[in-house]
Amino acid sequence: MTEIGRAAGAALAERPVSDGTGPSEADWAAAVAAVRDLTPDSRVLLICHVNPDGDALGSMLGFAFGLRRLGVRHLQTTFPGPPEVPEPLRGLPGLDLLVPADEAWLDPDLVICFDAASASRLGTLAGRLDRVGTTTVVLDHHASNTRFGGINVIDPAAAATSVVAEELLARLGVPLDAEIAECLYVALATDTGSFRFAMTTPAVHEMAARLLATGIRPGEISRRIFDTRPFGAIRLYGDVLSRVQLAPDAACGLGLVWTYATLDDLTRHGQRPYVLEPLIDSVRCAAEADVSCVVKQIAEDEWAVSMRSKGGVDVSQVAVVLGGGGHRFAAGFTGRGSATEVVDAIRDELDRAVVPTEDQR
Repeated sequence: MTEIGRAAGAALAERPVSDGTGPSEADWAAAVAAVRDLTPDSRVLLICHVNPDGDALGSMLGFAFGLRRLGVRHLQTTFPGPPEVPEPLRGLPGLDLLVPADEAWLDPDLVICFDAASASRLGTLAGRLDRVGTTTVVLDHHASNTRFGGINVIDPAAAATSVVAEELLARLGVPLDAEIAECLYVALATDTGSFRFAMTTPAVHEMAARLLATGIRPGEISRRIFDTRPFGAIRLYGDVLSRVQLAPDAACGLGLVWTYATLDDLTRHGQRPYVLEPLIDSVRCAAEADVSCVVKQIAEDEWAVSMRSKGGVDVSQVAVVLGGGGHRFAAGFTGRGSATEVVDAIRDELDRAVVPTEDQR
């Protein structure tokens, strides 16, 4: 596609050199080539993980806008499961590009996956990766990523997948505009906890500055994403937080704080499951625990588990052993049994995941 070739030759703003833990120049070059090689008739399918959060959805939609700027005419964005976008994300630009999973092309020419550490996070859409003639690019920042794509651009040092997506857009010569920037800003802000988490580096603030320079309104975005909840969700939080438990001896004495939410809780307050996602922030603030956990029921004996660490424990190690993934400070998995049994399984792994101190190294 000639438009893409010309845009990719545009000047690229200087970026920090990789420290060796992230994508190699060969990885970046392969991803750029996969986009450059598109023809006017090529079909591009963008996929993010099930139950998309701000980073997954924002990175995918921001990149979709970038492809449009390059002249890509045929593209779809999707995610597995019910085609329901969490209410705080319903103001994102580009939602009109979303299609239900069962309407996504079966044989696209290029598939780009966002924020998924393994193919299992793509549900039934994972079958699109194995088609003859389909090129697959994976953009992610989870250290636990299984490298399931043909081309893997994985940067565990990145605060969010949006950091990887912005870098690839820059290498393709796509200038930022307000639509791209708002999507990537939402992605960056959500995965850094509104720039509060340990992964918030000078480079993160530099990226935020580039995005804000397009004229987007951070106050309005933050109010919509972080400070707007249904009243029923507030009542639900009260019920779930009333069950919170502290295990000060867990994780070699670093401590674990946890609670659980049931399907009955959601029904009683008339809420959808997505409203539980921010609840981990109310749990993780307990001063007596390094590790926090919210166990959310998704079926009779099945639970979606969110874990956070303040740095003393690598929760991704726990998640990987239990069938999930993530990174040192945030990870998750799907557990089975009762809520107590799921937490017992976590406790069994926490001691082995404690990060050695400087004196112990």
